[in-house]
Amino acid sequence: MSAIVFEALSLHWMEKPIKTYLMDGSGLLTALLLALSLPPWAPWWIAVFGSGFAVLLGKQVFGGIGQNPFNPAMLARVALLLSFPVEMTTWIAPTPLLSTQAPGFFDALQITFLDSSHQGGIVDAYTSATLLGTVKTELAQGLGLTQIWQSSPLLSAPLVAPSATHWTDWVLPGSTPGSLGETSWLLITIGGLYLLYQRIINWQLPISMLGTLTLVSAGFYLLDPESYSHPITHLTTGGVMLAAFFIITDPVTSPCTTRGQLLFGAGCALLIYVIRTWGGYPEGVAFAVLLMNALTPLIDHYIRPRRYGRTLSGKPIRAPLALRIKHFFKGLRREGFEAAPGSTSQPPTTVPAQTARPGEHA
Repeated sequence: MSAIVFEALSLHWMEKPIKTYLMDGSGLLTALLLALSLPPWAPWWIAVFGSGFAVLLGKQVFGGIGQNPFNPAMLARVALLLSFPVEMTTWIAPTPLLSTQAPGFFDALQITFLDSSHQGGIVDAYTSATLLGTVKTELAQGLGLTQIWQSSPLLSAPLVAPSATHWTDWVLPGSTPGSLGETSWLLITIGGLYLLYQRIINWQLPISMLGTLTLVSAGFYLLDPESYSHPITHLTTGGVMLAAFFIITDPVTSPCTTRGQLLFGAGCALLIYVIRTWGGYPEGVAFAVLLMNALTPLIDHYIRPRRYGRTLSGKPIRAPLALRIKHFFKGLRREGFEAAPGSTSQPPTTVPAQTARPGEHA
């Protein structure tokens, strides 16, 4: 709702037709992607501030839809993370639905719409760290992944220890702490595959990102399994699946060529792994997407689509030899050098010169 209001206000200020631009759905899509990246119990003003930042400073300030260089939702998420780190890193521990441990409906409303100082400790009773945050913190203290898995009930899944048998702990949506776009990775993957099947998005961006992240994480995991997380960890935690199918596939902020899209997806994957492994934040999807968005004009400048009838270097494409011979004889027939059997050559027809009339110059 707040995203629609902010977009309508900006369109009114720019004297653009409000109904026409609101009906394209870009504002709703930005709000949805931002909501998928927020903590479940983030205060209401976090969503309002983030949607306003995404619409006004992420899109409309550059001229509106189709002219923004950065993904508005990821730009707003980074701004919220840097401005309100406590609210953006407060996660809830997953509990069975309708169980006695799960918070009630009114508790959720109180946490969302009241200030943290008036929550009476409700948040503290349900808060928990994400899987990526737990692994990064424990690794910084010198523990190995096997010790982390044994000491943390949250990690009783093959995400960190592939020999574990509790596959439902990471397959079922909502089994690990995180935002909606992080915990429901399986549903997001199904939706992304449907978009690929309908040819709404190109395969180059998600495949290059997921493939590069798998190869890089697998290589480091084989070198030192106690210090580097398993590839499944990087694929099924955080916002990787959401970014691969719904964020980097934005046609406005991604390259327009096939080779450029492959490079863009691979660059996002490398930045995500670097930030997760050696950076200061446990999750690096938003930072990686924004950095590669900034490189998109450079990629499009050096990796351009091939001109029709020319090679990648700009030289004319030569036709096959058989086709050139065929065109050669067709040219001979058009010029009249090949006579049909039994035909006689006719002298060229001359046009008689006109004589000038009396009183006219020839």
